[in-house]
Amino acid sequence: MEKQPVLFLDSGIGGIPYCRHFLKRNTGENIVYLADRRHFPYGRRNKNELTGILGPLIEQLIQTFNPKIAVLACNTATLAALSDLRDRFPALPFVGTIPAVKPAALASKTGKIGVLGTELTIKEPNIRELAARYGNNKIIGIAAPELVKFIENNLFTATEETTQHMVRDYLSRFRAAGADTLVLGCTHFLFLQEDFQQEAAPDITVFDSLMGITLRIESLLGAGLLHEKNRKKSTAPSKRQGCLLLTGPEPPEPSWAHWADHLGFQLSLLEIP
Repeated sequence: MEKQPVLFLDSGIGGIPYCRHFLKRNTGENIVYLADRRHFPYGRRNKNELTGILGPLIEQLIQTFNPKIAVLACNTATLAALSDLRDRFPALPFVGTIPAVKPAALASKTGKIGVLGTELTIKEPNIRELAARYGNNKIIGIAAPELVKFIENNLFTATEETTQHMVRDYLSRFRAAGADTLVLGCTHFLFLQEDFQQEAAPDITVFDSLMGITLRIESLLGAGLLHEKNRKKSTAPSKRQGCLLLTGPEPPEPSWAHWADHLGFQLSLLEIP
């Protein structure tokens, strides 16, 4: 690439909403989006597994693309490995995605905050500590690995009725528990953001971290921390604005060609040693 890229990383398509949101406001930036199909889904893995997966992967991406920022566009990966990755690669600024518990806690009137996430995210004490820090709040957590798989594999083939049924089922459980705010605590769920907002109104307010993450990346880009002259040239091949990289077996599923076209990116496979 002519310019150092911003790297977005997830186990599948879950980080694409963050990538799209950032690109709308920063059209001149080069992007590498990595979907780690080989280790999908991250949500079922523990911290040690994810640290062991992400460390070598980031190292390979640094050697190949020399990114100026790495965005862990996955709540699970962020909670499990962000601290370790920052220690291991101190020269590379990392941006993590965490569930938007703080604004939900500040907005809640019942003190009951719904969080829909992966198994690891729901088990993490971090979200409960955040909720307690901003009031006498309680987390109502529901793990939804089946919804992650649904979005990854059936987003474009499922009927609107099927999608609405799934969304309503989760919301009915949060309503029964008394939640008046809902945090979409897995990046995959942002693809159903409008569905959740429509079905949640008027008694439940839905929160996400899209704008917050984009603003954080922009703040790093403008903070004088990133000087191209002080960093080595990328060894990645050439002159493209965006690259959608996949790990895992060949050939990629046809849906990945759709996503590459949607983003205007070149579709490539990353071979992991």
